[in-house]
Amino acid sequence: MQSVKDILKQFDPLKDKYISREFQAFGVHLAQKLQDEKHKSLYIKLAKTIHRPVLEQALRYVIDSNARNKAALFMWKLKEIGAFKKSQIQSSKSQKNPEFK
Repeated sequence: MQSVKDILKQFDPLKDKYISREFQAFGVHLAQKLQDEKHKSLYIKLAKTIHRPVLEQALRYVIDSNARNKAALFMWKLKEIGAFKKSQIQSSKSQKNPEFK
């Protein structure tokens, strides 16, 4: 996993002008690794809402495979892991205010 310092060193303000947070950089990284640039916003949303180890586990599985459609395999693996269950999804409301649920 890259540190914030490494991400900021690689940051190009002309190319990456809309990436301001770490989860956005990870979402773009996922899109590039899965060769699915046109669904970049989906991977940014996943990077924001699903825990990082779960995403990395699914990404490792896809990279090790010899699939033609890596994006579909990635989504299947997330479903198999159970990433879309309530316990795996980070709630943005509960992060802002822990008493609010």
